[in-house]
Amino acid sequence: MSGLERLVYQSTATGTTESLLNLSVILAESQRNNDRDGLTGALAAHGDRYIQVLEGEAEVLDGLLRRLDGDPRHRDVRIIDRMPITERSFSGWAMASARIAPSQTPALDALIAAQAPSGPQIVALLRDSLSAETGTR
Repeated sequence: MSGLERLVYQSTATGTTESLLNLSVILAESQRNNDRDGLTGALAAHGDRYIQVLEGEAEVLDGLLRRLDGDPRHRDVRIIDRMPITERSFSGWAMASARIAPSQTPALDALIAAQAPSGPQIVALLRDSLSAETGTR
């Protein structure tokens, strides 16, 4: 085992991110694969981008990155942050659907537009969006 890590990345969608069908297919596939591979995380469709946080063993994340390169649903994968962690932020979610509220849009836009976006701030924003949806903190 190589240790637990968190990966934050963004990519450009090749189709519309507004389609609930497209998103539900991606989420279902991610949940199935992540559950099998011991990954947890969250996915947000925002504008023409996917923003995703994944947590798991380093070698599993490496394999996922290789698969993402060949996934026709998106392009221009940009790793925002990758770091060792001692605890999962998305424990219990093989792949959560983080819906960005209108009040969160300016903050996420600013994070993504930054020269060096903050992975921890993106993680916190996605956690907040899930907390608002589920009523938990």
